[in-house]
Amino acid sequence: MLDELAATLRHRPDRPAVLGTTRTGRTRVRATRGELADLADGYAVALHRHGLAAGDTLGVAVRPGPRALSVMLAAHRLGLRVAVLDPAAGPEVLTARLALARPGLIVADAAAQAVAGWARPLARRAQLALPELAGLGPVLTVGRRLPGNAPALLPGSGPLPRPQDADGDAVIVFTSGTTSQPRAVVHSRAGLAAGMRAVAELVGPRPDEPVLGGTFFVLVPALASGAPGALPARSPRVLARQLTRLRPQASYLTPPQVRALLAEEPALTGRFYSGSAPVSADLLGRLRRAGADQAWGVYALTEIFPAAAVEATEKAAFTADGDLVGSPLPGVRATVDADGQLLLTGPNRAHRYLGGDPMERVATGDVGRLDADRIVLAGRCKDMILRAAENIYPGLYEPALHVPGVNLAVLVGVPATDGDERLVAVVEPVPGAQPGQLRKALAPALARMGPARPDALVFATVPTSGRSRKPDRAATAVLAATLVRDGGSGRG
Repeated sequence: MLDELAATLRHRPDRPAVLGTTRTGRTRVRATRGELADLADGYAVALHRHGLAAGDTLGVAVRPGPRALSVMLAAHRLGLRVAVLDPAAGPEVLTARLALARPGLIVADAAAQAVAGWARPLARRAQLALPELAGLGPVLTVGRRLPGNAPALLPGSGPLPRPQDADGDAVIVFTSGTTSQPRAVVHSRAGLAAGMRAVAELVGPRPDEPVLGGTFFVLVPALASGAPGALPARSPRVLARQLTRLRPQASYLTPPQVRALLAEEPALTGRFYSGSAPVSADLLGRLRRAGADQAWGVYALTEIFPAAAVEATEKAAFTADGDLVGSPLPGVRATVDADGQLLLTGPNRAHRYLGGDPMERVATGDVGRLDADRIVLAGRCKDMILRAAENIYPGLYEPALHVPGVNLAVLVGVPATDGDERLVAVVEPVPGAQPGQLRKALAPALARMGPARPDALVFATVPTSGRSRKPDRAATAVLAATLVRDGGSGRG
């Protein structure tokens, strides 16, 4: 699909390609299709002149936008392997794994260099951190250059390098993990293209109507279909105004972004897609009630994106235990191993972990089952809680706790004095919801949990972590232990 995009950007070059927003929510064109094509060609010439060739690794630490897209297109043309230096993955992860694929060059914008340098203490408060970039390889600045930044990578002019057609490594995406065992997921060019085709088939972008989303997997299929991509505003209030004025045909936001947006009581239109963290039936229902034509939960992993999807109506009708994430998308095949772990394979799966052997299937780490052709999750394998010799998988029961008025609900184990674990439900209310009313609303769901009924119920903001702001279960367990010990408000 990157080949298709590169070929089509020159068609109708004056049409908008990437849209941004002002502080008041008004739309502004950040790049036209022709400007994006020119920038991609210029960076391809510049990277080629720096001696980079097919198979070399290019580190990229550039915020989503026209320059990040153009660098990716340039790298694809040259056959480079892009290592995405995500500040949410953690400096130890990046440093440990990049030793296996040392970049021939790192391109970084001023913001990334600040996170790795003078703004490091401030960035850590937002759970963002990068290692000293110069210690990973030579660094050049993309975009506006500030005092103290590395020299600029300026788009070049002249003959374009011949595009690479052969398959090979396309991108390395780092996942958060321990310093000793971080994971770096390697996608091939063919696998990356298959994933973006799957997104295009799921969303079905129409030409000239904007698609809102900040990820590469959203922007490329939209642009290849002739639709401009709109970068979502960071402020929920501005995002609500942006959506009202822009009226995108489709929007992709993570669940934390959706929850923050809904707190602004927006008037929505079009189709909404949410993933990268658990998406409850109630959250999808709230999107529909706010005006969305459709609301989809997307099940995806770094190793296989996307894998399955489910629309709000189907998810709301599911009453069995577990989290229905939908039918596998075309080409994706799901099985369950002897331990109950969900295994996935398909043309869009990763090729391997960096330094590892090619993978035939993705071991998701999720406990799951197949309901006819649909995937139902029961939680993460590693999150199992042992209470009174009973194995409890939180994901099997957490969906039932997402009643109206609940933003997020997590079950965690808290060590008990007898060596067993106490099961605690940590419930984050929607702003304005009253704990007393929520306790009544939760009572039927708690009664149906049988042997997994929590020993305590507490109301608090659920800690999150990582770039997708998933619930941080370890931090939530610490919080639960403190609230239960101190008799915190809402204890049940």
